[in-house]
Amino acid sequence: MKSLVYEKALEFKRRYPSTVAWRIKAHAKVVEKHLNPGEVIKYVFVGQKNDCWYDIITTNVIVMTNKRLLLGSKRLLFGYLFTSITPDLFNDLKIRSGIFWGRVYIDTVSEFVTISNVSKKALDEIETNITENMMREKRRYANLDRSKC
Repeated sequence: MKSLVYEKALEFKRRYPSTVAWRIKAHAKVVEKHLNPGEVIKYVFVGQKNDCWYDIITTNVIVMTNKRLLLGSKRLLFGYLFTSITPDLFNDLKIRSGIFWGRVYIDTVSEFVTISNVSKKALDEIETNITENMMREKRRYANLDRSKC
């Protein structure tokens, strides 16, 4: 049985085949393992978590849920890498389009995440989904903080 993350990642890859991504199924399993109860998958895309167009080894599956942004990558031999970005840590999003591919820059309080080798045609869709969802959730976080005072 295919996982929902894997199916949505494949759907993205079919729509934007020039995006560079490998081993999507293994990366999707990493994210599935870290989904919390009550989290709903809103959007999934794939790309390379690096800033070098020629480094095509570090594929990630990026999942936007109703609560956070998840990045998962299964290492080649053993282990995996996983990053969770909650709305309260999200600062800014930057999109850069190049000759062949584009890059998505996610600025957080603790790190700067770069997703590269993404199809130029997918950049608008990615920006809209991340920005709208993170801003919505960020407002909800702010409202929860005010209610505690």
